[in-house]
Amino acid sequence: MNNHLTLSGTITRSRRFDSPSGIAHVVITVEHKSQRQEVEMLRNVYCLIQVVLSGPRFNSVANKLQAGVQVDVEGFLSLQQGRNGQNRLVLHAENVELKT
Repeated sequence: MNNHLTLSGTITRSRRFDSPSGIAHVVITVEHKSQRQEVEMLRNVYCLIQVVLSGPRFNSVANKLQAGVQVDVEGFLSLQQGRNGQNRLVLHAENVELKT
């Protein structure tokens, strides 16, 4: 099975923290807006997804991941349960590129 997602969008929120085991994490929310053809009709596409960037490989870009910055993110989807008990899909980044 394959679980891979590539998404372009704009960061709407960003926060940094270290886990209890000392691993650095950056959690960003990415908003995507576009238009796609579906059944020969133009469809507006919108999504808002939380993206988790973990480990030292993202240290070089962590300070640049702020609201308003456009990014391309690649990674895998995983289910995460929030404190309120609600499940949501989260994108765990394997690569991130800042768009200029």
